[in-house]
Amino acid sequence: MSSATVTTDTIDPREAAHFGRMAADWWDPKGSSAMLHKLNPPRLAYIRERVDAHWGGDPDSFTPLAGRCALDVGCGAGLLCEPLARLGAMVTGIDAAPENIVIADQHARRSGLTIDYRAGSVAALGAGERFGLVTCLEVIEHVVDRAPFVRGLADALADDGLLILSTPNRTATSRLAMIAVAEGTGMIKRGTHDWQRFLTPEELTALLAAAGLTVIDVRGLVLSPAKGFALGQSTALDYLITAVRG
Repeated sequence: MSSATVTTDTIDPREAAHFGRMAADWWDPKGSSAMLHKLNPPRLAYIRERVDAHWGGDPDSFTPLAGRCALDVGCGAGLLCEPLARLGAMVTGIDAAPENIVIADQHARRSGLTIDYRAGSVAALGAGERFGLVTCLEVIEHVVDRAPFVRGLADALADDGLLILSTPNRTATSRLAMIAVAEGTGMIKRGTHDWQRFLTPEELTALLAAAGLTVIDVRGLVLSPAKGFALGQSTALDYLITAVRG
């Protein structure tokens, strides 16, 4: 389950090329990114929950991010950027694979959405660019040098902002489900993941703390035969984590 590539500074160029080759069918819910389409509803539910809790938003509002800037790092072809824009945010999406950015921009235009897509690195953001919401979903497991990458995310975060990440946990459960089953049966493109690069919640929390951020919430992404992917308490497969400054 990968959202995309991130930055030519911290990611293996082979990873960028791998995801760039998937760009053409990114928006096909039955294509190589089908798993991301299934993941999007619980991820968006979590983002909405944390946004409302942090800024005291109206849970009935259709645009809880109105007037706020959002940055999606490792945006792929825009599968998260477009819903964030519909929630009212002024969205910037960054990805290391230029092929993804081309597809993302074309799809946004066809959808009548204005999104600032950029090929490159979070480290290449303009001086002083800060965002109220920074998201980085299913990405950090592909990053080679995690500490400077997380510092880049922290640097992009406004003082009162929210940083939300998701990533697979390094457990026997994730090895079985994502490597042996999902990649082994072709549900996820073979070679998408390296289980050794998966991060535990404790490891990611330590990286965030070193970058001056405090984790305020951790939530599991679980898979059930009846509901598919959903938010839950178990972090054995995958999890979402929210951090703030201080």
